[in-house]
Amino acid sequence: MPVLLRRSSELPEPSAYDAWFGVTGAGGLGPEDKKLSDLGPRLEAAFNDICPDWWRVGAILADGPGAELAYAPTCAGYGSDFGLMMAWGRLTEQVALDAGTHLVICDDPWLFRYLATLPGVEAGKAPALWPATTKMRLRGFLARFSLALRLAGAALATRGRRAAHGPKDSVILVYGHPRSTAEGYDDYFGDMMAKIPGLKRALHTDCGTGQATALAADGRTFSLHAWGRPWWTPGLLFQRWRPKPEHLEGPHGWLVRRAAETEGSGGAHAMNAWQRRCQEAWLTDTRPTIVAWPWENHGWERAFCRTARRLGIATLGYQHTVIGPHQLNYSPATNVDGEDSLPDTVVCDGPAYRDQLVDWGVPPERMVIGGSLRIGRAEGDFYNPEAPCFVALSARRSIALQQMQAVEAAAEKGFHFLVKDHPMYPLEIRETEHIQRATDTLAEQSSLSAVFYSTGTSGLEALLAGLPTFRLLPEDQIAVDVLPDFVAAQPVTAKGLAEALAGASRPAPVNWEDVLSPVDWNLWQRLLGGNKQERAA
Repeated sequence: MPVLLRRSSELPEPSAYDAWFGVTGAGGLGPEDKKLSDLGPRLEAAFNDICPDWWRVGAILADGPGAELAYAPTCAGYGSDFGLMMAWGRLTEQVALDAGTHLVICDDPWLFRYLATLPGVEAGKAPALWPATTKMRLRGFLARFSLALRLAGAALATRGRRAAHGPKDSVILVYGHPRSTAEGYDDYFGDMMAKIPGLKRALHTDCGTGQATALAADGRTFSLHAWGRPWWTPGLLFQRWRPKPEHLEGPHGWLVRRAAETEGSGGAHAMNAWQRRCQEAWLTDTRPTIVAWPWENHGWERAFCRTARRLGIATLGYQHTVIGPHQLNYSPATNVDGEDSLPDTVVCDGPAYRDQLVDWGVPPERMVIGGSLRIGRAEGDFYNPEAPCFVALSARRSIALQQMQAVEAAAEKGFHFLVKDHPMYPLEIRETEHIQRATDTLAEQSSLSAVFYSTGTSGLEALLAGLPTFRLLPEDQIAVDVLPDFVAAQPVTAKGLAEALAGASRPAPVNWEDVLSPVDWNLWQRLLGGNKQERAA
């Protein structure tokens, strides 16, 4: 049966269709009793279907000008919604095969034109392209201009910190996490700086100058901003991904056009270009012996590996947290030079994700298991059916807000919640008799009845602790699943949380050693420790 594709401004009468759904923010526009049932689960299933296609398209796009500054070509689900757009297309194709007539509401001008090309779709008038294009390009230029001024200031403010680093050092390169300290603790590498006294710490350019200055008080930490040149910043105004003309045609051409415009509407591409220039200048100037970092195979990391290999610097990528079925960027499938832009050694946190990386094409001979520095073994019995449900809010604000809507609805039915926002993306939480803000992390709780999350590592931590675990499936985007293939949380919709909690029971135990491993400090010491002469030999 046909799919009616319409803008929100020209909706047909409800009698003209049997079910409807809205894409990219076009929800809530049709009658509730005709909304497509199980939209969240069906959208995620469609996304799972298109993952191999995204790898294929990403590999094609990866050799375009500026592609490694972008996220769509590297299949980075947290940075790009290209896969989500493909999933909307797959879902539209699927409902076209269902019984009855379906209405799809879409106000996105590029996605509308893509959906209109699919079989079984009867499209109305498409939204105009030029207003959205003009707005995005203007916003992108202003974002890059503002960023250029800030980065010039960062280069000047941190320049005097270069002395913290000398040649032949072992270095960890990390993001600026708010829990890292100048007393030797780093949120990505734990107590490694205390365990290996000669280790230095470089800060990625995402770390602001204020935090960089505070962390540099240890005399061993420095910012890569210090190797930036203020006169580089005018060139950042023009840094963006420009797909080749042939990439703008074909079955996914409209989605490529959309991705280039949406990603170019901010400063991310310019920021990635700055990171690449700073890291290349640092590596060339100081020649460390080995650099380890929390590896995710993003574009800047691929460039880092190539530069380091050219300079004879060893690279060690720490698979520091979780992967799961949706973090497609970890695969070398879209690396333009395949294995050549992977780290020399990938240190995994345990067997589960090591095995996944092998399945995704990372050579097993390049991998070792160094253990989990971020997720420890849960000790004791945390499950108490009378205790509150712990809510780990997503780093994505839009998903966190949907979580809070689900929590507030369930709280009205008598359920109690402890709500913890993400440390890097705080959210205002309205406390009530049944909803309290949590200051302690999940691991610091003494007893809980369940855990409700959507993205992030909290679901894995909860299942390893033996707690009933519920994962929100949003209706308008993909909640990136990070669980190993043999571990599963119970998926719920926002309306189904209360019912799920009412039926919660202790889940089957998950063996910690099947997923993660204890930290192998001897391995880390061999890789990063010793004196400079020994490492250089």
